[in-house]
Amino acid sequence: MATTDSMQGLDDVRRGAAGGSANSVLTWQGDRREESGEESGRRGKGVRVYRCEECSKQFSKLSNLKTHMRTHTGEKPYRCEECSRQFSELGHLKTHIRIHTGEKPYRCEECSRQFSQLSVLKRHMQTHTGEKPYRCEECSKEFSRLDDLKRHIRTHTGEKPYRCEECSRQFSQLGDLKVHMRTHTGEKPYRCEECSRQFSVLSALKTHMRSHTGEKPYRCEECSKQFSHLSQLKTHIRTHTGEKPYRCEKCSSQFSQLGSLKKHMRTHTGEKPYMCEKCSRQFRHLGALKIHMRTHTGKTEGVSSVN
Repeated sequence: MATTDSMQGLDDVRRGAAGGSANSVLTWQGDRREESGEESGRRGKGVRVYRCEECSKQFSKLSNLKTHMRTHTGEKPYRCEECSRQFSELGHLKTHIRIHTGEKPYRCEECSRQFSQLSVLKRHMQTHTGEKPYRCEECSKEFSRLDDLKRHIRTHTGEKPYRCEECSRQFSQLGDLKVHMRTHTGEKPYRCEECSRQFSVLSALKTHMRSHTGEKPYRCEECSKQFSHLSQLKTHIRTHTGEKPYRCEKCSSQFSQLGSLKKHMRTHTGEKPYMCEKCSRQFRHLGALKIHMRTHTGKTEGVSSVN
């Protein structure tokens, strides 16, 4: 907070603006004013400049210097009567108050949408004009918002500034960290209205909803077969391409699906996760257990997994 002495010092600066040499620089430092014979940055005759001694930034108006000084003193003289939040500038308080009043004085002439801040309207206008003034120097991709460019740049630098305090995992975007935190808290804010099942991410709910609607938006261009999940389509396409990206490190056998590789690995490890509840005999594959069960009941009941 600025002291009474410091405010008097600023008053001295204001009074000093009326006198002194034409090219002097009025310097504000702590609680005193100094006047030097240096020429101002503007180099114009008779131009007076007010300079912050903390960071050497210069101002043409004393009021601007006073406002700037609050960045050093931490003074926030403007207080919201609704929520007690404080601000260093009156303009910031006025903008904040619109959160409480709901006032949105800035209107888009294209779509009539209204905004509480001019800067937000300007950003919105880029959705109509298609303007993308921010360009990545690495790959030339363009963005309408500076924040989007900054996030994108992390894909090149590998920077991950957001860190989970529970497990130390790091993320390039704050949104990704927030979603990740739900794995620790167990929070599942997205709920299916059909069956009440809950999900931690919205995309998972949307995918789940297809089990109710029967929607299959992913279509194979080779045979026109449709799928509800993109991953299912990708796996299916391998039946056309013959691609087998999953390879056994023991014998070099290759598979088109990860699940097939996992089942194959049991031939090497000897793992038998499926156990018969009647006689405790164990099997590597579920299908083999089902066949075995017929020796007991003739049905497929009594199937369990060891894991």
